[in-house]
Amino acid sequence: MSPELSATRLRASDLSDHSDAVEGPLCGYHHETYAFALPPEAGAGFKGRWKIREPRERLLWFDRRCFKSEYELLYDLQRRIDVIPEVAPVGGVDLQRFVEGVTLGERHPSGEAVPGVVSAQILEVFRQLIAVTSDDLLVKRNCEPDDRAREGDSNAFLERLIVFTKEHVYEQNLQQYKVLFGNLGLGLNSFEYLRKHVDGLTSRPFCLLHADLHRENFILDSMGKVWAIDWELAMLGDPLYDLATHLHLMRYPAQQEREIIQRWRAIAEEVREGSSEGWIEDLPRLRDYKKAQSLFTDVIRETQSLVVAGGFGPRRLREASLRVRDVHRAAAEPLGLTSRPSLSEIEAALLRWGREDAAARG
Repeated sequence: MSPELSATRLRASDLSDHSDAVEGPLCGYHHETYAFALPPEAGAGFKGRWKIREPRERLLWFDRRCFKSEYELLYDLQRRIDVIPEVAPVGGVDLQRFVEGVTLGERHPSGEAVPGVVSAQILEVFRQLIAVTSDDLLVKRNCEPDDRAREGDSNAFLERLIVFTKEHVYEQNLQQYKVLFGNLGLGLNSFEYLRKHVDGLTSRPFCLLHADLHRENFILDSMGKVWAIDWELAMLGDPLYDLATHLHLMRYPAQQEREIIQRWRAIAEEVREGSSEGWIEDLPRLRDYKKAQSLFTDVIRETQSLVVAGGFGPRRLREASLRVRDVHRAAAEPLGLTSRPSLSEIEAALLRWGREDAAARG
């Protein structure tokens, strides 16, 4: 018997030219996505393939969300940012044009240098982002005005991100992860230490941030154009945070990273004066927040991945433990972690968590 199709898959079949030609689900953590061609009656403007993309059920969210609707944001940005694939309503459903190509990560994996023709386009994405301010957007936002940092208050902007990580990643999962977090030296005091570590950011004019510009969110089409996808984490805030997140996720070689930083600075100041103010002191602080955030999120993701994979076999357990060890070492300084568990200690902690979680599930 074939598995029951999800509601998203059924909608893709209903909209597609041929239901058996639907491709997917495509890779992606936050969304269930399918690509398909629309029937001829949709019109000449709908040639090629389109994708339907809906949030996965029972998904853990690790990042603060600024806008109520990603598609509402994309409709507004289509006239401002030229690297967003077209969005359009079809049959009462919002669809986005599917870019035929490969991800940047497929062509140039993490740690490899990115060709100059590609890095130049990535920097142009930042140019267009920095040009968009809160006054330019009429999109509904999740946070109330009194829960938003005042324009240019970079410290308050980062504080809200720290609070989100504390409340929605740490505390919300504490019942299930208290022992494992404790084995890794993580507690409420970690956040107080982090606050002191990153305090003192310089004020910079706020702009639109993608907040997730990594190699799998850049698509290279057949003409070599770079497209930016997955805008669900977009927000308004400190432009230097977008660069810090990008550098944290891209893993550029050291020389290229230095070049990207200098070129970004020139672009940022050209678009809006003061956008790179204080970068020498603040870029390391913002990157340290990303390292700290990654420890909490990656511990949860790795354990959930082990559960979904159906077991804690030696090979997969070792891979997860290596990942946790690496992010723990990276986050040790910003979180004030004085002890560094060995690989075998991390493996034992993960295995113990797996057994306890399985027992709790019955």
